[in-house]
Amino acid sequence: MLNKLKRELKQHSSAKKAKIYARFFKTGKGQYGEGDVFLGLTVPEQRRIAQKYVDLGFGGIKQLLHSKYHEHRLTGLFILVYKYQKADDAEKQKTIDFYLRHRHRGNNWDLIDCIADKLLGKHIIGKDKSLLYEFAKSESLWDRRIAIIATFEFIRNGKFEDTIKISEILLNDKHDLIQKAVGWMLREAGKRNGKVLLKFLDRHHQKMPRTMLRYAVERLDEKKRMFYLGKF
Repeated sequence: MLNKLKRELKQHSSAKKAKIYARFFKTGKGQYGEGDVFLGLTVPEQRRIAQKYVDLGFGGIKQLLHSKYHEHRLTGLFILVYKYQKADDAEKQKTIDFYLRHRHRGNNWDLIDCIADKLLGKHIIGKDKSLLYEFAKSESLWDRRIAIIATFEFIRNGKFEDTIKISEILLNDKHDLIQKAVGWMLREAGKRNGKVLLKFLDRHHQKMPRTMLRYAVERLDEKKRMFYLGKF
């Protein structure tokens, strides 16, 4: 099954797209995606293929996650999401445990953004969330991004407390991938409850990194946006 899946991915590859993705995902020397290799598939293509191979075992998924090809890793992560969705409680826990053991293979922002909320966030929404706070304080860029993106599932369900607390932990993070992620989640919280966002901004906007602030205020009306950006 694994070899068939890889062949199907290769059949949909595009050298032209691979070059574009390599630039977009910062694969140059010293960049956060240094050395990553692309086949050149779109995300919808990978989702469609992943759904066909949802019964691939954890051994096969592990091989995908340890591949040098970005699309192998993302497809493997998509399979985990689809596997989780159809699993009973015991299998759900096995899937989460497997993901946590191999999460370091989600080593670019899309490999987190496409699945962290749908997998880890969904699993712990009604459970102990201390793991996210541990990740938020990690030296790993990707663990920190998982911590905030996983809360997107909470936001969708009208629960904002953990997004706010983790945003405060990450408030002074120097990496723009964290600043963008925090700003994005704050914006999403504000779309559902404007008071939550405004309260956070009133408390922290003067010390928020500019990138984080711009993302957070993007959906506010012009007067409020200009106020928090310090242009009044």
